[in-house]
Amino acid sequence: MTQIRLRDVLTVLERMFPVDSAQSWDRVGLVTGDPDQPVRRVHAAVDPTLEVIEEARDAGADLLITHHPLLLRGVHSVATTSAKGASVTSLVVSDTALFVAHTNADVAEPGVNSALAQACGLTDTEPLSLEEGRAMGRVGELDVALPLADFATRLAAALPPAPGGIRVAGPADGVVRRVALLGGAGDGLIDAARAADADVYVTSDLRHHPALEAREESRAGGGTPFLVDAGHWATESLWLDHLLTDLGNSLAASGADMVGWETHVSTICTDPWSFTVGAQTAPGGPQ
Repeated sequence: MTQIRLRDVLTVLERMFPVDSAQSWDRVGLVTGDPDQPVRRVHAAVDPTLEVIEEARDAGADLLITHHPLLLRGVHSVATTSAKGASVTSLVVSDTALFVAHTNADVAEPGVNSALAQACGLTDTEPLSLEEGRAMGRVGELDVALPLADFATRLAAALPPAPGGIRVAGPADGVVRRVALLGGAGDGLIDAARAADADVYVTSDLRHHPALEAREESRAGGGTPFLVDAGHWATESLWLDHLLTDLGNSLAASGADMVGWETHVSTICTDPWSFTVGAQTAPGGPQ
């Protein structure tokens, strides 16, 4: 057995999340790091924020894997006077490699959306939509139909808590059997959820006008799909445990020396909101 190098980990990660399966606008793969550097401690998080990077450094991580890109849009300086520059500098100075799996993790099986489907109580699913020839989101049926309030409550218990909680559009006693979902921002696939005859669409970052128009249009179709905005960070964080388990298993299967191998999922909630004030629940909704 030989010492695990970053290039060994990259071989597995790129097999799990091929670069060419990412959307054309995305920026994925290795951001910082030397392929020849040894890797023993791996940290995983949704976002490569300064706080997350500091957490990874403090844990002695050799590699930080995040879902969201650090450098999605072009930058012209990595001076520490900007957050992006301070992040890159912190990673480089500490010899912490950064790897990003974004939309290529969304479409992976298992991946972000399969983990969210499991949290929703789904076992057999099919793609919700095709984007650039890749399956985006999932749709499937619960074993037993549930009232909308019960479904949302059960989902909340399966997701990590976040300040924004879960927002629900629809009657508390509405019947849910067929579920469509997309981890992360998903109001662009509301029409796909309706076309899939979903009773509820679980996603996040639903904007006022698309959500309101969807609820108005649903009146002609029996009121569905109901909408569940479960939070961007929460819906995409479930995948991290699966990622690290699959990575370790694949390395072990390849004959890598796993002595001293450690993995850790970030405990930091990178939801940008800190707290809510004055939320009002509609009559009949869970308190």
